[in-house]
This record gives sequence, structure tokens and C-alpha cells, in this order.
Amino acid sequence: MSQGDERGYGDEPGGRTEDAYSTLGGTRQTRTRLPGGDDSDGYNRRPTRGSRSLVMVVGVVVLLIAAIAFANRGGGDDTAGGGSGTDKKADSAPTAPTGTKPVTGRNGVTASGFAHDEQGAQSAAANYAVALGSADMFDKTKRDGILNAVIAPQSVNRFRTTLDQAYSTDFFRNLGLNDDGTAPAGFAFISRTSPVGTRLTKSATDQATVEVWCSGLIGLAGEGSTKPVSDGWFTITMELQWINGDWKAVTHSQKEGPAPVGGDDRASSAEEIAGAVSGFGGFTYAR
Repeated sequence: MSQGDERGYGDEPGGRTEDAYSTLGGTRQTRTRLPGGDDSDGYNRRPTRGSRSLVMVVGVVVLLIAAIAFANRGGGDDTAGGGSGTDKKADSAPTAPTGTKPVTGRNGVTASGFAHDEQGAQSAAANYAVALGSADMFDKTKRDGILNAVIAPQSVNRFRTTLDQAYSTDFFRNLGLNDDGTAPAGFAFISRTSPVGTRLTKSATDQATVEVWCSGLIGLAGEGSTKPVSDGWFTITMELQWINGDWKAVTHSQKEGPAPVGGDDRASSAEEIAGAVSGFGGFTYAR
């Protein structure tokens, strides 16, 4: 996982360093004001629902149905809304789904075959962030395979040299691992990066710079762990180049945040965390 400061190599190449709540639903109470005036019998009468209330309810329902239909509309003419097919929608979110099918190719354990466009570059950067932040990076053989799959050929040796120095015995010991980077008996080592969103900052025909906002997990899960699994937030920046029919990373850097306010969730037990990480697989991040 890319856990920057903790690992001491937050900048390129290969740098690594609670759940926000949103309240859904709720009960809205409406106070009905009874008609003014005194009743001759001394009691207030129950108000009769007029046609105005019915019209308002029907109007709200119609608007809701129309909004849902508009939001779910897809696969139509790209020029809808008055713009040309090549214009970008001004109100589109940076990582809004486009309807393009995810990639199907694989290069080892990493997705491959990304589209030769801005969307493909963002998808590649997100996938590469996952690979470069995985626990496989702590194994020399697997790390070399990942670098060969995601890094541009002219940059592989530079990345490999830097990372071989970074993944040192002292670094492993600092994380509670054995000298060879494996987890001690009875513990499960967890390192996982999860992209939250991507942003294209520069683009040319065969080059792109993409920022990937990520959350991450790292630590040892197990009874009595002195390095329990913790989370972090960071942003990875990758310069990509189109090489031999796919996007490859040329440079890689990382900085902290943006980090949301921590929630008040109860911390799970080491057993629960280990079971979750082994039981829930990762994703292929294709837009």
C-alpha cells in the first residue's frame, strides 16, 4: 500500500505513505395549522384536505420520476444537451462513469489494455496505484513482476534500484515483519490501496499526468500485534506514456491527504480485519 511518510520514500518512484458519514433518509414532520375562527360547538374541526395539497404531492412525484429517468439515461446521442459530440460536459464529475466497458486484458496480476484516451489514462493510473500499493511489493520476485507490468521500459531499472533500497531489512522490521518481508507466524500482513477518485491534470496524444486520490490500509493483523492495521489518505501523481499499445508509468510521486474527519466507528478486532482483507478481493478500477 502506498503509506508515504511511514515508509520513508513518499516521492517518485513508487512512493507510499474513517469513513465519512452521510445521513440518509430521516423523518420529516409537517405541522398542519387548523383553520382560524371559533366553532359554535367549542371544538376545532379536522381540516379537509384540499385539492392544492393533492396537486403538490402529484407534482413532487412527477419531478422525482423525471429526475430518476434523466439520471439513468445512458447510451444515447453524445450530442444531447446542445453540445457537439467532442465537447466535454461542464457538469460532469471528474470520475463520473462514462459507460465504456472495463478492460479485459491482464498483464500478470495487473489489468492491461487501457483505452488510448483520457479515460484510459485515468483507469490505468488507478490500477497501477493498487498494484504499487499491494502486499506483493514486499516480495522481490513479485515486485519485479509488477514493475515490468506497469512501468515504462526506460524507467524500470530506476524504479527497481530505488525500491530495492527502500524495501530494506530495517524497513521490514519497522513494520513488524521478518527480515525477508514475510509476516511472523500467526500474523497476517495487510497492505492495500483503494483509489477514491482520479483527476487528469495534463494530456497530450501519447502522454498524460493523472492524480489518484487514495485511502490505504497497512499493518499486521493478529493477536497481540504491536503494528496493528491502520488507515491513511494520500494522493498519488503519475506521469504516463503510451507505449506499445498501453499506458505505462514514467514517474510516480505521493503526498498526504486530502483526509476526511475521522469517524467514530468501533475498531474491529485483528481477527475481523484479517478475515475481511482475505475475504474481500480488490477491484479493477476502470471507468
